[in-house]
Amino acid sequence: MTGAPDYSQGIDVEHALKFAVQRIRGGRVQIIEGIIEPVSPTWDHEHAAGLVRRQIEKRVGELECVEGSGNLDLPGSSNWYIPDIAVVPKALAKGGGALLPDQTLLIVEVTSESNAEADRAVKRRRYAEYGAPLYLLVDRMERSITLFSEPQKLGYTDVKGPYPFGAVVQLPAPFDLDLDTSDLV
Repeated sequence: MTGAPDYSQGIDVEHALKFAVQRIRGGRVQIIEGIIEPVSPTWDHEHAAGLVRRQIEKRVGELECVEGSGNLDLPGSSNWYIPDIAVVPKALAKGGGALLPDQTLLIVEVTSESNAEADRAVKRRRYAEYGAPLYLLVDRMERSITLFSEPQKLGYTDVKGPYPFGAVVQLPAPFDLDLDTSDLV
């Protein structure tokens, strides 16, 4: 009786996974703690992300940045994220490859039933570990919004919220704007 071959010897699993997900046709996928997951947002998910996009758009332009859902690599881990929104400097966005969380100004994740715990815990911890300065969690299941800042290796040291949908959330510098969530109620 022969078992499945052991491919773990001599193979760099992190690079193999990241190589594979960049070559999938017909859909977008991310890797969360070594598990490949499809990214297929629903319309209500997109509505929540769009609400944030519309309100930060002018300020993003003033900061000479772009916003989108491009790839974020977390080197040294089996993680490759596609955030719902990331704000990055235009100069960095021109390279075409994945960026690192510490190259962002803001990352926004909107929960879905299939990924809520990953957004609340895993991604929050990893974004802090990899230096993302601001992480905004729009939790559709809990109907709340939370802003995490001041990243450290073990997590964010400043947490504002959770605020209920309908509240106004202040995004700090460099954004310096009030995010109105009343359209989510």
